[in-house]
Formats: sequence, structure tokens, C-alpha cells
Amino acid sequence: MYQFKTEQGKIFHQLANWTIRLIPLSFVVGSLVALFLWLLDWATHTRWQHLWLLFLLPLAGVFIWALYHYFGKDAEAGNNLVMDEIHEPGGGVPARMTPLVLAGTIITHLFGGSAGREGTAVQMGGSTAALFAKWYQLKKEDRSILLMCGMAAGFGAVFGTPVAGAIFAMEVLFIGRIKYHALIPCLISAVLAHIVCSSYGISHTQYTISSKINQSVTTWIPGFSFDLLLLLKVIAGGIAFGLAGMAFARCTQWLKQGWARLIPVKWLIPVAGGIVIIGGSYALGSFDYLGLGVVNPDAHNSILSAFAAGGVDTWSWLWKLLFTAVTLSAGFKGGEVTPLFFIGAALGNTLAVLSGAPPDLFAGLGFIAVFAAATNTPIACMIMGVELFGGENILYFAVACFTAYYFSGHSGIYKAQRIAVPKIHKK
Repeated sequence: MYQFKTEQGKIFHQLANWTIRLIPLSFVVGSLVALFLWLLDWATHTRWQHLWLLFLLPLAGVFIWALYHYFGKDAEAGNNLVMDEIHEPGGGVPARMTPLVLAGTIITHLFGGSAGREGTAVQMGGSTAALFAKWYQLKKEDRSILLMCGMAAGFGAVFGTPVAGAIFAMEVLFIGRIKYHALIPCLISAVLAHIVCSSYGISHTQYTISSKINQSVTTWIPGFSFDLLLLLKVIAGGIAFGLAGMAFARCTQWLKQGWARLIPVKWLIPVAGGIVIIGGSYALGSFDYLGLGVVNPDAHNSILSAFAAGGVDTWSWLWKLLFTAVTLSAGFKGGEVTPLFFIGAALGNTLAVLSGAPPDLFAGLGFIAVFAAATNTPIACMIMGVELFGGENILYFAVACFTAYYFSGHSGIYKAQRIAVPKIHKK
């Protein structure tokens, strides 16, 4: 009994210490994310009102390159630097990463680059946590946990999904393994940062899956009900979502290598990327694939419109994939996840039309499953589905995310992610 009390007492003491450390960190990260989301909203609406800003995208790219070239140093590595520091604490994550990625992302969105926001939030969370780790004078193991908490805080606050943010910070480090030693600290930081961000009046887009799924009880599985035909469609959709996630990761990587081979002068790469984005927009006769893509002034070809029948064009998912791959590979800043939401939701809408499935359900499945495929984080994405859409369709969320995870292979958008358990077991 004495040993039990001692063990529980140590656990309580440990969690109390972490909570005390995480309160100021979560407040700072939540506040930074709130500022970032406010600026991002301003940049998006300003670009909508002044479309001519798109023609300055190449010049904006040069400015971002100069910022990182002269002031960034190792901050250029972004999310991968934070993840590498968690794997093997060493050189640290510079505090300058926060203002650099914040400025770079806002500039990218203001002038029409197709990018997201997750990378910015995670980098701000990671670099802020690294600064707090220095102040706290933590040991290596505790520094790694604090960095994970910073990632969780940034992710949970920027999307309004704190539970998914906590799991994401632990799941993204390895393919096939979650390190549970940071479970409660990550959850505490994600929840607190989300509360702080929301307290500034920041609201997140509400998505709804309103279709009522016809549940038919299968006679060979007593007590468990689902629509068997729909489940088969979800499996097929999961395969497509996995291939789309893989395509995005590989396309971005190939383009980055291609830019480096074709253009030896590095500052000209964002110039070329900006010109491609401008030319592509006018070639398609559409500006729908710029920026975040969460909403659109004409209420078409956006994440939100993908939840309605006819809300996106058949190939919207592919155009968003290409525009985002060009933007990020050319050196513009921002995350990949929100464009992945667009790609998945639009692809899900298209698959629903082809298969006769509910468009809103398949848009939601694509939303989380393409993200799961590209980041190799199926559990976090399944939980995100519950936080965003409710738990009624959790079986379909799980099937779509897990299937996409396997069919994306070992590709991913984070090169610092390590393989702990291969998806294909050698015999």
C-alpha cells in the first residue's frame, strides 16, 4: 500500500509540475495563434478586395527568401527542425522562427499563394516551447516533452481541435508508434491554448454532416449496425484519399527538387513559382485555388462548399493539389494541412457524385483522410473528425482514415518523421 501511495504521489507531483510549466506556455501560444488567425483573416479579405495583389506574388516570394536567407538560418527547416529536436535534442529551435514564419505566411496569403496555417501554428508553438525550455533549464527528455506540448498547443488552437492536437503531436513523430509519455502534458497544453485563443473572440469554421445514414443491421454481427454498401464505398474512398495524400507529398518533393535543378539562383525560385501561380489562375479562369480555400467569395470551390452537392468542380481537388505543391515547393510559407482539407473534401464530393454516396459525409471523410494519409496520423485525424463533425459516423471516420493511412505508403509531408513500424511487414 505504501508503494502504491508513493507511486501515485510521484505521478501527482509530476503532473502538477507540468501544469505549472504549461500555463504560461499555453497562454503565449494561444495568444500568438489568435493574432495569427486575425492577421490571416485580414490578409485573405484584403486579397479578395484587391485581386491585383496577385501580380506582386513573385516579388513577395523574393522578400520571404531574403528574410530567411539573412535572418532565418536553420529556421528554414520549419516543422522538420522542431521534430528533429524532439527526436534528438541538440542545437535547439530558434526563437526567431516565430516572427519569421508568421510574417512569411501572412505575406504568402496576402499576395495569393496557396498554403495553409498548421505549419505556422506548430512552428510558433515549437519555437516558443524551446524558449520556455531554456528558461526552465529542463533536461533533454523534458525539453522534448515541452516541444511536443508546444506543437499540440499550436495545432489545437489553430483548428479548434485540442484532443486531436494532443494526439497529433505524439503520433506525427513516428510512423506506427505513439509515445504516450507526453499524453497528459500535450492534452493540457492543447486545451489551454484553445481556450486562450477562443477567449480573444476567434471563431472557427463550423462544418456539418447533416445526412442521416441509413443503418442496416447485419445478421452476422449481432448488436452492430452499419450500411454495408456505404461501408464498401468508404473503403474505396479511403484508397483514393490515401493515393491523393501520397500524390501531394511526392509532387511537392519532386517540384522542390526540380526547382533546385532548373534554377541555380535560389531567389529566382519563388519568382518562378509566383509566375506559375499567376499563369495557372488565369489559364483556369479562376482564383478559387489561392489562399486557404476554407471559404470563397462566390460560394463555390471551397472547403465549406464541398459539403454540398455541386459545391465544387470535378477536378477542384487536383488543381488545389498542384497550386499548393507549387507554392510550398517554391519557398513560400504556410502549412500543408488546410490545403489537404480542401483536396480531401473536394475529392470526397467528386467521389460521392460518382458513387451515389452522401456528399457531405464523403467531403468530411476526405477532409480528415487525406490529411491522415499525408501526415501518417490516422488516429489524430479520426479524433479530429469527431471534434469537427460529431461522433455519429465514427466507424466511417476510422475506416477512411486507417485505409488512407495504409494506401499512402511511407510517403509523407514531414521528412523528419521516422518509421517505427513499417506498413508492410517483411516475411
